Amino acid sequence: MKQLSHILCIDDEEDILEIAQFALETVGGYRVSTCVGGQKACAGLGERETPDLIILDVMMPGMNGPETLRKLQTSERFSDVPVVFMTAKVQPSEVAHLRELGAASVIAKPFDPMTLPDQLEKIW
Repeated sequence: MKQLSHILCIDDEEDILEIAQFALETVGGYRVSTCVGGQKACAGLGERETPDLIILDVMMPGMNGPETLRKLQTSERFSDVPVVFMTAKVQPSEVAHLRELGAASVIAKPFDPMTLPDQLEKIW
């Protein structure tokens, strides 16, 4: 099995992206790319390097997480990349719905930056 090395984080909140990137790079040793919002992420699919894993916010303006996931799933290069949703809505019904859409897992917001790399390693 391939080792997890490159993670793409998509969120509409730049401070969340900065915290996730810092934690994943510093604590986890991963290479991290970030993108502000689903629309920008999907607009740049052709030029973007294919990551090993994508962290995707659920609630974003314009194009939300589930819409972004559907778009990623139609891309030949991104269709097999596991997606982990991040959301404050972690009720069992919400989590089940996100998994039905194709998410590999769901991480609760707010997340602990120090344990985020371990959480992703377990999911991987």
